[in-house]
Amino acid sequence: MKQEKTLERVILVSVNLKSQRTDSSSLAELSRLAHTAGAETVRRFEVRMSEFNAATFIGKGKAEEIAQEAHSLEVDAVIFDDEISPAQQKNLEKIIPAKVLDRTRLILDIFAQRAHTQEGKLQVELAQLKYLLPRLGGQGTALMQQKGGIGLRGPGETKLEYDKRRLRLRISKLEREIEQVKKERSLRRKRRGEIPLPQIAIVGYTNAGKSTLLNTLTRQHSVYADDKLFATLDPTTRRVRMPAGSEMLFTDTVGFIQKLPHTLVRSFRATLEETIFADVILHVQDASSPHYPEQAATVRRILTELGVHKTPIIEVMNKTDLLSPHRLAILQKQYPHTLFISAEKGIHLSQLLEQVEESVAKRWKLHRVKLPAHRLHLIGKIYQKSLVIVRKEKPSGALELTLMATDGNYASLLKLLQVN
Repeated sequence: MKQEKTLERVILVSVNLKSQRTDSSSLAELSRLAHTAGAETVRRFEVRMSEFNAATFIGKGKAEEIAQEAHSLEVDAVIFDDEISPAQQKNLEKIIPAKVLDRTRLILDIFAQRAHTQEGKLQVELAQLKYLLPRLGGQGTALMQQKGGIGLRGPGETKLEYDKRRLRLRISKLEREIEQVKKERSLRRKRRGEIPLPQIAIVGYTNAGKSTLLNTLTRQHSVYADDKLFATLDPTTRRVRMPAGSEMLFTDTVGFIQKLPHTLVRSFRATLEETIFADVILHVQDASSPHYPEQAATVRRILTELGVHKTPIIEVMNKTDLLSPHRLAILQKQYPHTLFISAEKGIHLSQLLEQVEESVAKRWKLHRVKLPAHRLHLIGKIYQKSLVIVRKEKPSGALELTLMATDGNYASLLKLLQVN
């Protein structure tokens, strides 16, 4: 009989300065992250301090209090909601009889579980190694030689430097491989740009329902969707049939999160750049979450960091089927310019697509082109540079085309027709 995997027991620790407002949503999110990683939260500590302790982050007294709880509850790990320095981690591990992790390490672990494509695996490994490098030294049984002592000082130092050198070499190799992946992605994006289809990026906080939305719009379930944080990491692009009869390319991107480690933002920049080159961005929010305002603010901040300024953004509130009619009415009054949908139930998705068409039409403008019978050899090039919506054949053999194209593509198209 197959044994069920035993959940690791963990204690969560949130630290806030007394001068700052306490944010309970971050600790609640940390609990969900721990669950996603395969852990059971058995105790939570919310610590308020005048200032952070340089040696142990929370001070020796509070560290000893947590150590007693860790011992009595027989926990496997203590997870901090903020990133702690290598020195602080080392000092805490001397006091606490369990693994000491921080939010960054936890997210990296989840990303390692969720990455499936070669690109995703490379990006996660690079972020992990950059996190590990400054922390390599004297911790854990695997590196006991490093601690030094009589007869061990020389070999220990050599072992540590060898391990660090190996990590640096691996980091350099990964950076070169990712640079090559970026070039390949750029080429793919260029080729996709030559396909006359508007690009729509679906962005949002993790677990907002982005993958479910893409699955429902494409009437298939090829994109993995689950009620866990970071259910999907790798971007997925699918064609979606629009109400007017045309097709557009929709891309599901990696979910954002509070305190997303900068190493991950840098590593996944190539993936997140899909949003920069989009014609329209769908910002999907979880209407049922009590923390949606903070989550939406996090997404907008990261989009700003990515340099997304001029791209039209459609604000979408998802999971409205989980709201009471009264709560839904309040939100609709509060956000009159937001579209309220349920990707799971297919509610108001036609309105969503119509709004996407309206936004795209501002950049992909409607044009009519007449192609005489003696110039029908240009039809292939016209399809390459525009989105043909209606094609009418005239008795003379000529074609009358109704098409959509960007200003640049249309100018190129006119030049082509004039030259020929």
